[in-house]
Amino acid sequence: MSSAKLYVGNLSYETSEASLRKAFQVHGEVTSVNLISDRDSGRSKGFGLVEMSTPEEAQKAIAALDGTQLDRR
Repeated sequence: MSSAKLYVGNLSYETSEASLRKAFQVHGEVTSVNLISDRDSGRSKGFGLVEMSTPEEAQKAIAALDGTQLDRR
């Protein structure tokens, strides 16, 4: 079984890995979540990667979440 990694952009700087996981797990099994943060300040850069267990679940999540808001952004 192959997984699918999704780029998630335009995130609020307050979005946590837990809230991102919660938004995506409704649409399938999330195998990993990684918010990208600034090396020096530790502050979120406003994007991250979500890995879903199958490409089909990834497509389902994309269809459901594209253009939606998370944490007011």
